Amino acid sequence: MAVAEAQLYAKVANKHRSRSPSALLEPLLAKGFPAHIAQKALVATGQKTIEDAAKWLHSHCNDPSLDDPIPQEYALYLCPTGRLHSRLQDFWKESKRQCGKNRAHEVFPHVTLCDFFTCEDQKVELLYDILKRVGDSFSQSFPPSISLTLHASPSYLGFFIDDSQANVLKEFAVAFSSEASALADCNVKPSLKQFHLTLAHRFCPHHQKTLEQLAKCINPGEPCQWVAALYSRDMRFVHYQRLRALFQYKPQNIDELLINAGDLIYVDPRQQSEVSEGWVIGTSHRTGCRGFLPENYTERAHESDTWVKHREYVFETASRSLTTTGKEPNVKLNGEAHNPSMPRSVTNVLSLQNPALRRGVLVMRHGERVDQVFGKSWLQQCLTADGKYYRADLNFPRSLPRRKDSTKQFECDPPLSCCGIFQSRLIGEALLDQEVTISYVYSSPSLRCVQTAQHVLQGLKLNQKVKIRVEPGLFEWTKWEASRAIPNFMTVAELVEASYNIDTSYRGNFPLSSLVPSESYEDYVSRSSAVIKQIITACPSKGKGVILIVGHGSSLAPLTRALTGLPNRGSRDFAQMVRKIPSLGMCFCEELKEENKWQMVNPPVKTLTHGANAAFNWRNTIMED
Repeated sequence: MAVAEAQLYAKVANKHRSRSPSALLEPLLAKGFPAHIAQKALVATGQKTIEDAAKWLHSHCNDPSLDDPIPQEYALYLCPTGRLHSRLQDFWKESKRQCGKNRAHEVFPHVTLCDFFTCEDQKVELLYDILKRVGDSFSQSFPPSISLTLHASPSYLGFFIDDSQANVLKEFAVAFSSEASALADCNVKPSLKQFHLTLAHRFCPHHQKTLEQLAKCINPGEPCQWVAALYSRDMRFVHYQRLRALFQYKPQNIDELLINAGDLIYVDPRQQSEVSEGWVIGTSHRTGCRGFLPENYTERAHESDTWVKHREYVFETASRSLTTTGKEPNVKLNGEAHNPSMPRSVTNVLSLQNPALRRGVLVMRHGERVDQVFGKSWLQQCLTADGKYYRADLNFPRSLPRRKDSTKQFECDPPLSCCGIFQSRLIGEALLDQEVTISYVYSSPSLRCVQTAQHVLQGLKLNQKVKIRVEPGLFEWTKWEASRAIPNFMTVAELVEASYNIDTSYRGNFPLSSLVPSESYEDYVSRSSAVIKQIITACPSKGKGVILIVGHGSSLAPLTRALTGLPNRGSRDFAQMVRKIPSLGMCFCEELKEENKWQMVNPPVKTLTHGANAAFNWRNTIMED
């Protein structure tokens, strides 16, 4: 923690609170809540209602940081509303769909007037008074409209504000910061740089042309009412990722976190390296409690989703008012608002993306593998004394395919579990429902990948029409092989004998002998880049079907990033990312042939999410005393 922040904490903890309690604070004090905790609850809920603060206090009753005198951080933004805001939201949504997420998506459309600063809880109401007073003093000089000029560079896209109008906004920001610094004892710094409204930031240069094309569809002269809005955030989690819970999860162990659908979770990426696969450790925004939770119960959220809107000053020509969040439903915090009245120019851009006219590549991780459920010793659990296989649990496969070498080789090349088979067929059926045409199928030589491809094709009712091309170059990063050796995969002849629909005429781009144990990350990325380019070349470009590639968790990023021209991740970030890819996780790329490039878009089917189902022993559970 920074020294200045530590000093501020001590100051907040020891400072005598001389101000009289506000109208919202008094009822909470009457309920017996300590003043500093009641003030924390009011600040955390934007000082809207007593009910909101009381609900927050109830949710945070087990929050270990409830007594900590940690102030919130505040920022003053100038935000557009009305039709211009709707057009900006359209851009947010389409830029994310076509080019993926960039840094601008973390926050709603805004112009920064004063960047984040800390303020003691008991002085926050002074900020509200200052905002109204300064807003009133500038209401007559505030520009009736703000001129926006589009500016683009390889890493930034946004609107710059005309200098004469920007000077008025800077004077407003300086006046607010001066009064806040003097009266609320805050160190507030006004933004004095070129005033701008960011549209995209830290994006891949490959996407600049598409983003500019979308941005030009925005008419900056659309009717707009501007508001100066005061937001706060929890300073402890500034550098954390945000997740949103998709489902409720009830803890099975004391160190797990209770989450409800819609909960927001703070996750520190630096703390995840020792966490078991499929789990994360995080802190609940709703309760303040910390614990483990299943990662596949969540999705990525935006940074501003956890911010609190306090007050805003609306610059109007006829009237001026200071309102609370509840009176301005138009401003969304997550950049995902849907506006059905999309302008015709944006519609024309989107019409270029009709997937029916494009070749596609669907890269998929295999289904649930048997050792993922029963551990590395799974084979010992289902072999008799004389070495015969039997089904020790219904999630073990009914049988193992015959292979010439030892059954023990399945330890390094495990099959799918029965649930993995079901998952794969379910994905195939979903693709069939969406009328996805699979023209070619490539698979890693791992048995679990071949089985996944087979059962996806069965769900698609294509298992007799499309053959599986076994490509050794699609095998995962060999550094992650526990045995430090390349597994002895089943041969093409053995797979055919086991009734897998294999293309026996296909010759892989990378022979098995070319795979080396413990290859470097750079070598793996290079291998993946080469194999995806060779697959694309081998499949006729005149076709409009989808190329299905079944690989591993490590396959998704290097294959799709090489195809779309994105730079490679660092090896540490790559390892963290792979941990988050579940069974049957998938990415989809479509070809923009007229632009000679590929882009990442949403997969044609939804994700598959399910919970754990532990082994059950009725005797030990029901009969024991």
